[in-house]
Amino acid sequence: MSDTKTYTTTYSMTIDGQSVATEHTIGVVNPATGEIFAEAPECSPEQLNQAMIAAQRAFETDWRYDLELRRSVMATCADALDAAAEEIGRVATMEQGMPLGAGIGSVRRAAFNFRRYADLEVPTLVVQDDETALVEVSRRPLGVIAAIKPWNVPVSMAVNTIAPAFRAGNTVVVKPSPFTPLATLMVGELLRDVVPAGTLNVVSGGNDVGQWMTEHPIPRGVSFTGSVATGKKVNTSAAPDLKRVLLELGGNDAAIVLDDVDPEEVAEKLFWRAFGNAGQICMAIKRIYVPEQIHSAVVDALVARARAVTVGNGLDEGVEMGPINNLPQYQRVRELVAEAIGDGAVVRAGGHPIEGPGYFFEPTILTGLAAGTRLVDEEQFGPALPVLPYSTLEEAIEQANGTTYGLGASVWSSDPDRAAAVAERLEAGTAWVNTHAAISHGAPFAGTKWSGLGSEGGIYSVYSYTDPHVVYRARSGANAYLPVPGAGDSDAH
Repeated sequence: MSDTKTYTTTYSMTIDGQSVATEHTIGVVNPATGEIFAEAPECSPEQLNQAMIAAQRAFETDWRYDLELRRSVMATCADALDAAAEEIGRVATMEQGMPLGAGIGSVRRAAFNFRRYADLEVPTLVVQDDETALVEVSRRPLGVIAAIKPWNVPVSMAVNTIAPAFRAGNTVVVKPSPFTPLATLMVGELLRDVVPAGTLNVVSGGNDVGQWMTEHPIPRGVSFTGSVATGKKVNTSAAPDLKRVLLELGGNDAAIVLDDVDPEEVAEKLFWRAFGNAGQICMAIKRIYVPEQIHSAVVDALVARARAVTVGNGLDEGVEMGPINNLPQYQRVRELVAEAIGDGAVVRAGGHPIEGPGYFFEPTILTGLAAGTRLVDEEQFGPALPVLPYSTLEEAIEQANGTTYGLGASVWSSDPDRAAAVAERLEAGTAWVNTHAAISHGAPFAGTKWSGLGSEGGIYSVYSYTDPHVVYRARSGANAYLPVPGAGDSDAH
């Protein structure tokens, strides 16, 4: 429950195209100050049920069939987000901590995604066209999608589900993280008069609301982005109803540096791919493996960059890195770094919280670690980076793959072909060469092992929110062929 302070800005949920207030609220903390600065609605079970019913009712209209309507609506959504990017981006910075330019940019990326999916072509596949039949495979929307989104880039992550779900003909009930609900609630408020009532519903509240969503009988799909532990719970909760589940979970992305790089040049490229958004990006570099002979040079270059970073309130001009988003994550990063130091790690830069209000932690570079240390084995999701030496390339590949995670990885070399050969051996959904966390809008984004189920990105997102639908047209006069089970036909069922 929130404290007794009164806040001047009111945020409301969006259900069936209407503003919905709640009996209770939750306090939202600005991580740059550590103080509550706003309140968000706390959804009740009855209100969540209303949202689900509204979404199902909207799905049963022409929305699911009228692609041109959906294209037009999504284009208008994009225009509305672009127009409000600075207002929403400022709130995103206040609740998440990212620099203001990144907050505004995240809203503009959401607008871009609406346009991209509005224009996306989803082909009908012809699998047979002969004298017997014409057989076509198209995609059919699942229905209502329950979207449970994380706190690291709230608006972008919400629209990463909303846009492809809309393109496919679904309706959506979205719940942002209780740490960062405000900007997403603002998106709901902004789009109330843009989208048909019930197609987009935005609710907020604690983790129990997410559980109600996955257990509710109406949604046919669940999209969750977050930790592995919570993802397992979501999968278990959705399983009894056989809901389709898309899970984008954590990562412990390794970067392998080969022995032919320029240490200064590669460090410049590696640094912000590890420390962007204070390391709070699922596909950020979480650990770096460097050949012994250039390890010191690469570390020195990384240290110089870490010491030069301007850390502060994201609303202040010139700030390059904001705080860790929330107190539990701040405490986790402190714990992992302290434990690593206790295990013998050498702090080359940072290593401590920054004195004063808020959840600020110094950009930290550590050496002297090995596999078995939690900071190496687990996802830190914060501004602390272990840099480990290796003696042979086989050793580096083995250590990079020696994890339950499998989201991304990268290889860095002056010879791209040599790096690509190494990338082929990495157990990750995406393996980059001489970059990291770059996104191709036509490629799937998916994790292996514990890093996720299903795929996002372009047409793969649409596939995740649809089922295949086969239409078999028998040709006039053709003899029907019905496989007989047990007769040796491999296609018999």
